[in-house]
Amino acid sequence: MTVPLPTDTTRWRCTLCGNLTRFDVTRASKVVEYVHLDLAGEPKVEEREVLSETVESVRCRWCNAVDQVELVDRPGAAS
Repeated sequence: MTVPLPTDTTRWRCTLCGNLTRFDVTRASKVVEYVHLDLAGEPKVEEREVLSETVESVRCRWCNAVDQVELVDRPGAAS
């Protein structure tokens, strides 16, 4: 089950405990990165292009509920 990302007018909320602020998010991403190695061989990512990304699961940090997250309106968000 994929979980929709919050927007400017919505946010996540755990349906079990009411948490609005702490979540562990598992994502699957496909990216292209430009990696620059310095002369000592230390890598540094200088550019990153996300080709695709999917949120696979969201776990509540407070009660450990998995896939119990819903989108709710943010307070004061324009309808």
